[in-house]
Amino acid sequence: MTQPIVLSELEIATLLPKVDIRSVLERMFRSLADGNAVQPPQTLSLFPADAGDFITYLGVLADERVFGAKLSPYVPGNGKELVTAWTLLMSMETGTPLLLCDSKKLTTERTAAASIIAADVLAPEEASVLTIVGSGPMGLAHLRYAESIRPWKEVRIASPEIDTREVPRTISSEVLVSKSTNANKAVQGADVVMLCTSSGTPVVDTAALSKSAVVTSISTNVANAHEVDPAALQDFDVYCDYRATTPAAAGEMKLATAAGQWNPDSLCGDLAELLTGRAKAPSRKRPAFFRSIGLGLEDVAAAAALLAATRA
Repeated sequence: MTQPIVLSELEIATLLPKVDIRSVLERMFRSLADGNAVQPPQTLSLFPADAGDFITYLGVLADERVFGAKLSPYVPGNGKELVTAWTLLMSMETGTPLLLCDSKKLTTERTAAASIIAADVLAPEEASVLTIVGSGPMGLAHLRYAESIRPWKEVRIASPEIDTREVPRTISSEVLVSKSTNANKAVQGADVVMLCTSSGTPVVDTAALSKSAVVTSISTNVANAHEVDPAALQDFDVYCDYRATTPAAAGEMKLATAAGQWNPDSLCGDLAELLTGRAKAPSRKRPAFFRSIGLGLEDVAAAAALLAATRA
């Protein structure tokens, strides 16, 4: 049996410039819409004695004749948490492993790409003010992907640690990037707000958002993690990465549903529906909220693209 290719984080960083992750994900979501991909629910498994947990992300991508799984452990440690991720890609034809790769950087890339796909579809063409909340690798990846989707006139990054982070002074169009430690001030008047933190509690007051704002939010391993108040969902046009699985995994959706403040049936659409014109358009009378939990199919599609780049 041929041994699977093993890629380290450094090797992946070298390969990523050769791969258009956004286009890879768009093809995958269209395959999902057409029934050529399968996205099972993710599962959270707890370690005994509160020693951490791991999330399992699964996916089957028939167009590429591959399936796989990403395992992402969360280890609290002694005051310093550790989050890792590894993806195993296997052949649908032979049932053998094809690739094992460190997925930490790849997860950042596919998460940012998914957010930008949603923001690009949902935001009005005249959107001109972008706010990124979070100045770590995830926030900077979102900024890099978001640069080209609109002719931004103003770009803001907000984070409590912003003064200690290396943040670009400008984007590629030479628009200045302003820095702030106050997220609520930074989101005021913004057309697109991208929440890119590892917080388990709300990071912005949704009352500070404009009615036509598009807000994207990501996930973390913290139990019931959420970047907005669950009660705010009833005041949003809500979208997600995959309607069949996200409401049962996203922290604010679970909490709002349990409290009777929101119903998953009110979802306006998911990424597969947005890309195929099957989703309800934002009303612009209240903010549009896109929630991503990260899908196994995103990991499988990204890993398959890396495998192709490696072979090439």
